[in-house]
Amino acid sequence: MPKVKFAPQNKEIDIEPGTNLLKAADQAGLYIEGDCAGRGTCGKCRVKITEGDRAEPTAAEKKHLSSDELESGWVLACQRKVEQDMVIEVPIQKDAHLRKTTLAGGVEDLTAEPMVEKVAVKLKRPAVKDQTADLERLLDHLERPELNVELRELSQLPTLLRNNSYAVTAAITGNRIISIEPGDTTDQIFGVAFDIGTTTIMGSLLDLKTASVLAVAATTNPQNAYGADVISRITHASESRDNLKQLQDKVIEAANNIIKDLLKQTKIARDRVYEVTAVGNTTMSHLFMGIDPTYLAPAPFVPAYSRALEVEASQLGLRINPAGRVTFLPNIAGYVGSDTVGVILAADMDERKDNCAAIDIGTNGELVLVANGRLMACSTAAGPAFEGAQIKHGMRAAAGAIEAVDYADGEIKVSMIDDVPARGICGSGLIDAAAALLDAGLIEPSGRFVNPEENPEKVPDQFKDRLRSGSGGYEFILVKAEDSDTDSDIVLSQSDLRELQLAKGAIYAGLMILLKEAGLEEGDLDQILLAGAFGNYVRKESALKIGLLPQRSSEKTIAIGNAAGDGSRMALASETVRERAKALPHRVEHLELSTRSDFQDIFIDAMAFQK
Repeated sequence: MPKVKFAPQNKEIDIEPGTNLLKAADQAGLYIEGDCAGRGTCGKCRVKITEGDRAEPTAAEKKHLSSDELESGWVLACQRKVEQDMVIEVPIQKDAHLRKTTLAGGVEDLTAEPMVEKVAVKLKRPAVKDQTADLERLLDHLERPELNVELRELSQLPTLLRNNSYAVTAAITGNRIISIEPGDTTDQIFGVAFDIGTTTIMGSLLDLKTASVLAVAATTNPQNAYGADVISRITHASESRDNLKQLQDKVIEAANNIIKDLLKQTKIARDRVYEVTAVGNTTMSHLFMGIDPTYLAPAPFVPAYSRALEVEASQLGLRINPAGRVTFLPNIAGYVGSDTVGVILAADMDERKDNCAAIDIGTNGELVLVANGRLMACSTAAGPAFEGAQIKHGMRAAAGAIEAVDYADGEIKVSMIDDVPARGICGSGLIDAAAALLDAGLIEPSGRFVNPEENPEKVPDQFKDRLRSGSGGYEFILVKAEDSDTDSDIVLSQSDLRELQLAKGAIYAGLMILLKEAGLEEGDLDQILLAGAFGNYVRKESALKIGLLPQRSSEKTIAIGNAAGDGSRMALASETVRERAKALPHRVEHLELSTRSDFQDIFIDAMAFQK
């Protein structure tokens, strides 16, 4: 079999002939960005062949790569099949996970109400006159003869007792002893709360005795190799059981890597981690649990389950205490998942009495409204534009991503994450860019660029060389090639604006439908909460400028950080909160927007940029 070596990661693997480089990288454990699941339409999976056969470029490569790039050996990984030994240069992308992890712990004063109880005991030694069995001796001391014990623990009990002078600690949950440990370990009760995002997975390690967050870690969701959106992943999973297992293995491996990182940071033994909670959209919850998500994609969008699922960690292969419990919080509907349940918990929306809306902006925009004693939710197919997908030079929030754009002193100025040369533009930068170009008069309220040939007077002299004709209409140069970390100009194109209009129009229209259902007007909202890392970094002023949020709502709008992750932590720390979560699917009214003709009318109107 041919060998493929990936540099600078210095990984080499044998690959079946005919395998494309995107799949080869995946098998090598390397992540290559590719939003279109290998269809050749996004142009993001760029790698450089430094050694090996260079076949004629495909049509997709000719579309997405310049002639200079093709000449230098750049190809699209999904388009190139391995037929002989190759050396591939994979660009290293430093994801800005810190932006998400620094939002951890937004909810203060978590309630400590652990589901695991630990009892330290000092047992009497057996004797000829006291031949009580080891297990019964332990249960009698605990005065809880009804407890069951895990077989793995019972098998080690005789040796454990005798090697530790009959001083041990029993970890108990419900009616089960899940762990028997040497000495007194009552001060060691830990758990991990996960937020399983479509793009990013984040985990928090908690001391369950004090409900304090000890460490936070995050990683890119490796399922991205099969598409940036949930529909691509559902499609992949539906093709075979092996594909479903493949997607599950990817997310479980990522979760285990996060657990390993958290334990390394804190020097805590994995057997002392007894609980895991997780939230995510409905597709992510199905894939995490290895449950077929096929019927989420077509109408009527029916999930396999909605209730909270509880399983042993060993069933999933999560590397905590083998008898530890994993709880994935409940979903509300096919496209309103447990991440929305987490937002509701974190913002106390099930207990609020005012008129409040929460918006979690992402590939799917989930919206929640509490008003007049009702709690309602819906999701809108915003598309992946806010995650940088389907945008010509779009990228996730990572080093080199344009995250802010300003129009000041007659100039368009850009700022990059980590203050390094530009590599592309992320969601917050996309919104800023549209708002800035609206201020500069270069974009019409309809969303079209000003035509410099028909209306040259509308284009200031300083922008005449930056607003140009591109392959799909006019485009504006944000950063010139010589000032960037790429081989081409980084631009905002007409098609990018269209994708942004579709995304922001869907979010706004969803909110208007919720308000309409509650009998409210925009001005009746007391507060608008922006959830998620994206919501925390997007500028309210820019969001208002482009019509993503209701006009005159600036003072009412606040960012609440990673509320979904906060909700997962709350449920991990407190049994009472977990029970609140389990009740929410029965209380929340779900509005299915795809069946409403009024949504389409509002959506079409909402696509226009507002000034």
